[in-house]
This record gives sequence, structure tokens and C-alpha cells, in this order.
Amino acid sequence: MNNPVRTPNYGTTQAAQYDAGLRSHMLGVFRNMGIGLVITGLVAAFIGNTPVLAAAIFGTPLKWVAIFAPLAFVFFFSFRIEKMTTAGARMAFWAFSVVMGVSLASIFLVFTGGSIAQAFFSASVMFLAMALWGYTTGRDLSKMGSFLIMGLIGILVASLINIFIGSSAMQMVISIIGVVVFTGLTAWDVQRIKSDYFHYAGHEVAQKMQVMGALSLYLNFVNLFQMLLSLTGDRE
Repeated sequence: MNNPVRTPNYGTTQAAQYDAGLRSHMLGVFRNMGIGLVITGLVAAFIGNTPVLAAAIFGTPLKWVAIFAPLAFVFFFSFRIEKMTTAGARMAFWAFSVVMGVSLASIFLVFTGGSIAQAFFSASVMFLAMALWGYTTGRDLSKMGSFLIMGLIGILVASLINIFIGSSAMQMVISIIGVVVFTGLTAWDVQRIKSDYFHYAGHEVAQKMQVMGALSLYLNFVNLFQMLLSLTGDRE
């Protein structure tokens, strides 16, 4: 198995069972992530292409709720996940996907449809490539995790500041760094999810960890998509 974490000295049958369990676990993670992305895309497209709804949200102070609600939701999710049931965590993730869809609806008011589709395709290719590398590499990626997290915090702080400053130059720098950080985080998170499965396989908490893993990868993809759209998108 291509995993830098040392696994038990399984026999052939046990190793096969472990591999099958790992594949099932990862499929669960990506399935949850995919459903979340579909929900987000449908909500964003519906609001973005419904002028009355778009104006009611982004033409009023409600736009600040739409901007900051996803961040507040992530913090809530992080602090409450341990007390949630697996079903509760999954429902919370779906609810978060709706909230993120409302926030992302603004891209349909700013960028052309072709630019959105191109950025989505580019993000998909980059995400899948890095996820595959993170899953198959024998290299331990944990050492770069701390640098990526520091970069993520820097992007978050700079993005919040730029909401009020509105500097196009600053946004370009944020987007360039963001592409690097979120592609790296994708590989790192995939390997981390594999390692977590090694530690918790067979325990009930593993099911809940599928949802948490899906949330991490979902956020990487959505942010990578936004950074690429900001860099390459044609505005209306």
C-alpha cells in the first residue's frame, strides 16, 4: 500500500480487507464531497440567474451575511463535530453546501458563464491530479502541512482585509498564492484522510470522518475554483 504511515504486518487476507475498506472509505469521502458540490452549484446557479433573488441578497446588507456565513459555519462545524452523530454531521454538511451556494451565487453577477465553466474545468483537473498524487505517493507530506496551514491563515486574513480595501493587485497576489496553497492542501488532505482511516478503521467514528474529510476536500476545491476564476475569469 502506498502509504507513508506504517501499517500493521497484515497477512494477505487482512491486507486485502484493509485495502477494500480504505477504497470504500475514500469513495465515501468523495461521494459526500461530490453531493456537496452539486448542491452548492445548483443553489448558486439558481440564485445567480434569478435577478429578484440576486438583488435581494447582493443588493442589500444581506450580502455581508452571504459573505461571512460560510466562514462562521465552518467554525461551528469544527467545534461541534465531535458531539454530532454521523447523520447529524452529514446534514450539517449539506446545510453548509447550501450556504456556500448562496455565497457563490455572486460569481454569476460578475463573471461570464464561459469563464466560470473554464475555471471549474481547470480546478477539476488540478484537484484530481493532486488528489491522485496524495493518494498514491509514498512520500510523507505531513511536513509541508504546517507551511500550508500558515499560508491558508495568511490568505484568510488578507482576503478579509481586501474585502474592505478592494485592491485588485492584492487580490491577484492572494489568488496566485491561493492556487499554490489549495493544490498542496488537496494532496496533503488526501494523505491525511488515508492515515486517519488507518488509525480509526473499524470504529464508528470512521463514518463521521468521511464527512469531515469530504468537508476538507470540498473547501479545497471551492477555494481553488474561486482563485482560478479570479485570475483568469472574464468579467461581465
